[in-house]
Amino acid sequence: MTTKKFSDLLKEDLADPNFKKAYAQEMGKLDSAVEFQRARLSAGLTQGDLAAKAGLAQATVVRIERGDNTSFASLSKFALALGKTLKVKFI
Repeated sequence: MTTKKFSDLLKEDLADPNFKKAYAQEMGKLDSAVEFQRARLSAGLTQGDLAAKAGLAQATVVRIERGDNTSFASLSKFALALGKTLKVKFI
């Protein structure tokens, strides 16, 4: 049985335009979710603490940190509760 490295499999899969598009979308969501979680953790807040401070349901904070769909209003409240502003950038 031949084994392949993940990086080799990924490279092969990325040759498919449909896979490449879906992969880019998921990585974008993951990167954003990680940034939101890092910001909360660096502020020393639990999800519940941040939810209370931002006036959001804790479930909304969980969704944001999972990269699920949420409104810009919720994202902005999340940021403002951390003393930050929300800025969207296309790179």
